[in-house]
Amino acid sequence: MPERKLPMISLEGTLEHITFHNEQNHYTIGRLKTGFPKTTVTIVGHLPKALVGEVIKLSGKWTTHHRYGQQFKFETAEILLPASIDGIRNYLTSGILKGIGPSTSEKIIARFGEQTFAIMEESPEKLRQIDGIGKKKAALIHSHWQSHHCLTSIMKFLQENGIKPVYSGKIYNAYGNEALDIIRQDPYRLANNIPGIGFPAADKIARALGIEMNIYDRAQACILDLLREAIGDGHVYIRKETLLERISELYEIDSQTAEDSLEDLSNSGDVVVESFSKTSEEHAVYLKPMWQAEHAIANRIFALLSIPITPLPTPVKNVLSEVENTLIISLSQEQQTVLETITKHRISIITGGPGTGKTTLIKSITEMNRILGRSVCLAAPTGRAARRLAEVTGHKAHTIHKILEYSFAEQLFGKDQDDPIDADIIIIDEVSMVDTILMHHLLNAIPLNATVIMIGDAHQLPPVGPGNMLSDMIASEKIPVFYLKTIFRQAAQSPIIVNAHHVRNGEFPHLNKMNEPFDSEAEFYFIEQHTPENVVSSIVDLCSKKLPDIFNLNPVDDIQVLSPMHKGVAGTINLNRQLQAALNKNPGTLSHGNNLFKIGDKVMHLKNNYQKDVFNGDIGAITQMDKAGNLLCVDFYGKNVEYSLEEIDELALGYAISVHKSQGSEYPAVVLPLITQHYIMLQRNLLYTGITRAQKYVVLVGTKKALSIAVKNNKPQLRCSGLSDRLCSMAR
Repeated sequence: MPERKLPMISLEGTLEHITFHNEQNHYTIGRLKTGFPKTTVTIVGHLPKALVGEVIKLSGKWTTHHRYGQQFKFETAEILLPASIDGIRNYLTSGILKGIGPSTSEKIIARFGEQTFAIMEESPEKLRQIDGIGKKKAALIHSHWQSHHCLTSIMKFLQENGIKPVYSGKIYNAYGNEALDIIRQDPYRLANNIPGIGFPAADKIARALGIEMNIYDRAQACILDLLREAIGDGHVYIRKETLLERISELYEIDSQTAEDSLEDLSNSGDVVVESFSKTSEEHAVYLKPMWQAEHAIANRIFALLSIPITPLPTPVKNVLSEVENTLIISLSQEQQTVLETITKHRISIITGGPGTGKTTLIKSITEMNRILGRSVCLAAPTGRAARRLAEVTGHKAHTIHKILEYSFAEQLFGKDQDDPIDADIIIIDEVSMVDTILMHHLLNAIPLNATVIMIGDAHQLPPVGPGNMLSDMIASEKIPVFYLKTIFRQAAQSPIIVNAHHVRNGEFPHLNKMNEPFDSEAEFYFIEQHTPENVVSSIVDLCSKKLPDIFNLNPVDDIQVLSPMHKGVAGTINLNRQLQAALNKNPGTLSHGNNLFKIGDKVMHLKNNYQKDVFNGDIGAITQMDKAGNLLCVDFYGKNVEYSLEEIDELALGYAISVHKSQGSEYPAVVLPLITQHYIMLQRNLLYTGITRAQKYVVLVGTKKALSIAVKNNKPQLRCSGLSDRLCSMAR
C-alpha cells in the first residue's frame, strides 16, 4: 500500500533563537514562538537572512528527530512585515537594518507612519527628509533593506515555481539584489550560471512565466545541459543519436530543430561533433572543453611514444642486484622482466590485481632510478593514496594537484608545458582514479624528455569525474602495458586476495559463513541478513563487540564500514548515526546538517584543503569542541586541524563511508553491507574495490542475491569516452 502523503501545515510566529545557520546553503535550525497555540517549537529548513525578532510564516510538516524529538520541517518561508506602528517601531529598533537606531526610527515613523517600509523599498531618496539622514545614509539603509529581503523573495519565487529553495543562496551570490529581475527576463541563464539547477528547472520557470523562447535557443540550451549532465554521470561525450532521442522524449523538441540547433552549436564552437573513423556512421557529441582535453591527452601520449629514449649508461641487470640488496627483497622473474623492459619506454603502464607485486615494483623502480642518479616524482590522485605511497616507498609522495601547483582560489594549474614538473621519472599510482580533465593537465605538465610510469588496477571503480583513462589507455594497445598476473605465494594463501580475483573475473567468491562461535583463523566472512534493519543491527554488533573481541581490533581505528549508497537504512548516513551511538558515549554535541558531532567521533574530510594540508578522504578524530564558538579540532594522523563554523561543511562522520571515498586507502578490517535495496549501486567493480581495501579481514553482511547481482553487473565499463579510439586513429 503506498504511503499516504500528508498535507502541508502553516505555522506563524516570531523567530526567537537561531541554533544553527549555514551561510552557504542557508540551512537553519531555530526556535519559533507561536501566538496560537502559545508555545515554542524547533524549526528546520532553508531560511536565508532571517534574524531573531522577525515574524515568519512557514509551510511544512511535523517530523520526529531520532535524538531531538518533534520538529517542524518547513519547505517554504515568508518574512512578514509588521503593519502596526508599534510593530514597525520594534522592527526598526531590533538592529535588523544597520544605520537605524531608536532616535532615527522614531523620526522615520513620525514622518512616514505605516508607509515606512514602502518608502524604504520604493522611494529611499525620501528618507533624506529626515534630519540626520543624508544621501549616503539613505542609500545604505535602502541597500540593507534590499539585501535582507531579496533572498526571501528569491526563495518565495522558487517555491512558487516548484524549485528547491536550497538554490536561493547560490542565485543571490551570482546575481545580487537584481536576481529576480534577471531570472524573470531570462530564466535560462540559471541553467548555465547556477550549478545544480539545470535546464529542466530553468525551463519550468520560463514556462510558468509565459516566456516564449526561440525554439532554436531553447533546443541549444537543452543540448548543452544534457552534455553537462552526461559529464556528471562520468561520460566524456554523448552519442548523437542518443542525444537527439533524449531531447525529443524529455522536451518535445522535434528532430529537425534539434539537428539544426546542434549544427549551430558546432559552428559556434560550443560543441564538437565527430566520428572516430571515416566508415563509422556513429557520431560523438562533446562539449568543447571535454573534446580539447581528450584530444590533448591523445596528442601528448602520441608525442611521448614518438620520442626515442636515451639508453642507460649501465646494464639494468647490474642495477637490479643492488636494488634487491638495498630493499632486502628477491625479485621474481616477472618483476625483473618489467624492470628491465620499462627503461626502454617513455610512457608505460603497470597493472594487476591485489597480491601481484605492484607495490614492490614501485619501490624497486624508485630505488633503481635513485641508483642511476635520476630524480623521481611520486604522486597519487588523493591525499590518502599519496600518504600510503610514501609509506610503502619510504620517499616523499604528493597529490597530483600538489605537484601541478593547483590553486583552488583561482582554479588554475601552476605547472604546464611552459613550466613543467622538474623530474626525470614521474610515477603515478592509483591511475584508475584519474579523470579526463586531471589527466589532461598532468600530461600537459610532464616534460617530453621525462619518463612517466602509471600504476593502477583497471578493474577498480572508474574515477568520480568523466572518462575511464586507465581502461582506455590499456584498451588502445598503443601504450606499453605490463600485466602482473602472478599472485605471490603468501598472497595466494589469503582468502581476501583469492576472492578479490574471483570477483574481478565475474566469479562468485568462496564464502566462510560466520556462525557462532567465530572461526578466528578465517579472513573472509559472509553474514546472511534479509532485511536492511537486520543488516544495520548486525553491522553495529560486529563493529562494537564481535570483531574487536575476536580479532583484538580497535573498533574506531581498525574497522571501516563501506556502503554502496548514502541514503536508505543501510546507507552511510544512517549507519554513521547508529555506529556513533554505539561507539561514542561522550556527552555534548554540535549539530550540523545531517551530522551530530561529538568529541571522540571518527570523521572524514570531504575535499582537498591545501591551506590546512588535509585532503579528500582523510580520516581523523575530533579532539576538542567549542560549542559556543562553533569550533572543532580534529586529529589527522597526529596533526591537529581547527574547523570554524563555515568550514564544518568539509567534515562528515567517518564510521561508515562510501566505497568511492575509500579508494586509495587500506584498513585492517572492512565491513560491507550488500542488500537488494542498493540495486542501482551493486556493481562488480564496486564490490571488488571494497574487498581490496581490506588488509586482514572482510565481512559481507546481506543477501547472496545482492552479492550475485554485484558480481554479475559489469555495466560501468560502458562509459562513453573516446581516448582508446582516438589513440588508435592517430596511430593509423
